[in-house]
Amino acid sequence: MQNRYTGDIGDFGKLGLLRRLNAAGLSVGVNWYLVPDESHNGDGRHTGYLAREEFRACDEVLWRALGDIVRLGRRQVSTLEREEILPARFYSKVLDFVEIAKQERSARRLKWHTEALDTLRGCDVVFTDPDNGLIVPSAKGTRKSNKFVLPEELADYYRAGATVIYYQHKARRTDVFYAGQHRQLSASGDFPGAAALGLKFRTTSQRYYFFLIQPRHKQAVAACVKDLLASPWGRHFEVVPL
Repeated sequence: MQNRYTGDIGDFGKLGLLRRLNAAGLSVGVNWYLVPDESHNGDGRHTGYLAREEFRACDEVLWRALGDIVRLGRRQVSTLEREEILPARFYSKVLDFVEIAKQERSARRLKWHTEALDTLRGCDVVFTDPDNGLIVPSAKGTRKSNKFVLPEELADYYRAGATVIYYQHKARRTDVFYAGQHRQLSASGDFPGAAALGLKFRTTSQRYYFFLIQPRHKQAVAACVKDLLASPWGRHFEVVPL
């Protein structure tokens, strides 16, 4: 996540999903995986949904709140950390590897992750929001690795008792690739008893939300997703076959 994305269509989808989970009685924690803003592309400009009634019908309260943030130019993740937008616990410390030597990055990241884990401990659901998604081999150890979530970080949240959701950006790969990646993760042995689920938000820039669901949350999450897909949100979300 970068501050410049605040209030775009991606936020609308992810917050809409998390609001539904919270309304189903699940407490929510969010680690933004916040990284410094970049300026090499136009990402974050997808705000046209704020002029479209089909999105208003999904969640008018959220639609209006994000519209105010965008119109007022208050595009910082801190503006999302409000009760009326999402009653949740948040971790928003920046993970920054600029000018950090390669041999120091692991220690810095571990300290950051440990603090996030402590902050979000006790939440039923922990949502992680990296720019790109699950780490890929080419990114390991690089300055760009802060834009990915590590499997061991997800495992730590699950081990602490949370159902875990991670954001996955859709690059030049098919649904089958990302579904396979998630199946491999869920079968790794680090998520005992977990039910795997994938949702794709197919509007504008496509993106995925992959779940590792604690056994005690399976019924609540399944009911929540069923209701989500039966609502106006069903025009924008679909289940990814796993």
